[in-house]
Amino acid sequence: MHMELTPVKQKFILHWGEMGTLWGVNRTVSQIHALLYIVGKPMQAEEIADTLGVARSNVSNSLKELQNWKLVKLAHVMGDRRAHFETSLDVWELFRTVVRERKEREFTPTIDTLQQCLDSPDIKQEDKETQARITETLALMKTVTTWTDEMLRLEPATLMKLLKMGATVQKFVRGEKK
Repeated sequence: MHMELTPVKQKFILHWGEMGTLWGVNRTVSQIHALLYIVGKPMQAEEIADTLGVARSNVSNSLKELQNWKLVKLAHVMGDRRAHFETSLDVWELFRTVVRERKEREFTPTIDTLQQCLDSPDIKQEDKETQARITETLALMKTVTTWTDEMLRLEPATLMKLLKMGATVQKFVRGEKK
């Protein structure tokens, strides 16, 4: 039971898979997410496997990973006992989820490790340049985290305005004229 995909949907899914690999995400994981997003309806694992031409076991593992990332959830379809899976169709919600999850998986442990380095009695044995680099890196990571948290609190329309203002603000800060 496989779904026929239009050339545009195929291109979107294939590209998303390629982009996923560049972001450190398994190609199949990315393609499954792209399929669920672009199709816009819950699908069962077997249909996903048939549509993408990948092994059912690969789909199961990929769906678990997507669920761990909070990008896919279980959905029930009236009259069908099989499990179906869906993703949010709100691009801003997806963006926020990815940013939140990456922050928790990457930034938070890095901040914790840098702080542990600075709190360690062994830090005094390091040269001043090493201490300064760790301190500066921690300050940057904390600032980016604070900024990210603030951006995630904004409504999508406000965030979009802020993103569009970015180039104008950069020119202003650099002292360039229109």
